[in-house]
Amino acid sequence: MELTFKNPAEETRQAMCDASLEMGNRPRTKEYRESAEENIEKITGHDHARVLSSGNAAIMAAMANIEGPVMIPDQGGWSGFRKMAEFLGRTVLYLPTSEGVVDEEILEEQLKQKKPDALFITSFAGYMAEQPVKAIFEICEDQGVLLVEDASGSVGDPEGNLANGDHSHVLVASTGSPKVVNVGNGGFISTSDPQKFQDTGFLLKTLQASPVTCAGLREEIKKAPLNLVKNIDACKFIKKELKTCLHPDKRGINVTVPVDEPKKIGRTLRQALNVKGGGMITTCPRYDRIKQPAVCLEIKNLDINCLTRDNLQEIVATVHRVTGQV
Repeated sequence: MELTFKNPAEETRQAMCDASLEMGNRPRTKEYRESAEENIEKITGHDHARVLSSGNAAIMAAMANIEGPVMIPDQGGWSGFRKMAEFLGRTVLYLPTSEGVVDEEILEEQLKQKKPDALFITSFAGYMAEQPVKAIFEICEDQGVLLVEDASGSVGDPEGNLANGDHSHVLVASTGSPKVVNVGNGGFISTSDPQKFQDTGFLLKTLQASPVTCAGLREEIKKAPLNLVKNIDACKFIKKELKTCLHPDKRGINVTVPVDEPKKIGRTLRQALNVKGGGMITTCPRYDRIKQPAVCLEIKNLDINCLTRDNLQEIVATVHRVTGQV
């Protein structure tokens, strides 16, 4: 079995190399930025987009003009939500979830009770389980709460459930390695409300990405739907074959396996599942995944060309052997 860490596509790397030679050519660098933002608008369905220096920069831009409390999931979100809120002096409220997944009745009750200005969620709870984003959006709309969806793991969803501008007021995403749009750095923010960009115009300019990142993004985002489908299908196969995992029936781009000794088992799995150029094992408890002892198989980290049936079967067999699942 040969597993390879995900890298930007060859066309993406070439586009970035070409753009680096155009530094200082203002018409060309403007073209890179505008075409990248047009591609983001096309894939998200939002009317406005900006390419920024990172996913956390996008979260900062989304949070900057929110004055009141922000609500985030109690687990399975992104640590950048909490850190950025603390940096900006915003009050953080925690939404109780079912192993990271939002329950619609609890959400409605919590919004009425705590009255946040905005809710920040990730498309996949801990990358392992799809959130009911459309239903969440409808509840937020009814309560007058801004919904910000971190779509780093879901850009290009062919089912249209996730990273869909019709279901989120604001979308943010990282395009760093090894995300679905895998440029190696950068991020973006999109919305259909032009006021949100007007209110943060100076900040957006300060946080903007380089033309090289824009050139890479406009190429790599074209590959997002295929990358996402391959990851989801691989995780579906692994979940079906494993004896135990969390959220076995939900779409996701990693697989989370509860274990008693996550550090020990994680270390053994890293040795057994050797990934050329990177890694694929995360240990929990961890806010970004799940707040219970577990190991996560970060299938999203792998090059889609190594997600063959034989490799996936060997991954399953390795997990069974190391965790003692029989």
